[in-house]
Amino acid sequence: MRVSLVLRYQQQPVAKKMAGVGFQRWVRTLSKGKISGISALLPSCRAASGVSKDMLPGAYPKTPAEMAAAAKKYNIRAEDYKPIPDNGEGFGDYPELPDKSQQDRDPAYQWDHPDLRRNWGEAMHWDFDMFTRNRVDTSPTVLPWSTMYKQLFGFLGFMLFMFYLGDKFPVYQPVGPKQLPYNNLYLERGGSPDVEPEEVKHYEI
Repeated sequence: MRVSLVLRYQQQPVAKKMAGVGFQRWVRTLSKGKISGISALLPSCRAASGVSKDMLPGAYPKTPAEMAAAAKKYNIRAEDYKPIPDNGEGFGDYPELPDKSQQDRDPAYQWDHPDLRRNWGEAMHWDFDMFTRNRVDTSPTVLPWSTMYKQLFGFLGFMLFMFYLGDKFPVYQPVGPKQLPYNNLYLERGGSPDVEPEEVKHYEI
């Protein structure tokens, strides 16, 4: 009898076997009295989507040893590492990276992640989402901003001045009376058919 039950259990699908094993473990846990209620249904392991402690900013470094440890943590040379100023916003030991957009990085370089133009293990800017390729662009412009400002406001000022002159001194194209056939529709406008109308001369333009 026992052999037949074992053979029947082995012939069951894998999903049913796993469900049975999980149910047995849950029953054993409840019987030991360690946890109760809905907590017994939740796994005791950490969620896979959680962030590890190594990925979170630590305390603000104050000594050279702490600065070197923080630089190594973020894959930055010790001489290049500079933490964000401790202004009470909780940045901790996170490095202060230059405000340089992804669009400003070399497109011909063989990046590990070409779409984001960054390498594996490279520290991300605290405001990373602001410097993506479809957001702020810090690339140098063809002309200085001061020159572009002068050109823009100079053009707007000139147009406003011309609008002012056009409003003060209006100019219109010369317009003549409308020309109609049959002596300006003499009969249609109520003229007497017994009276010969004056001949209307039309000018050709």
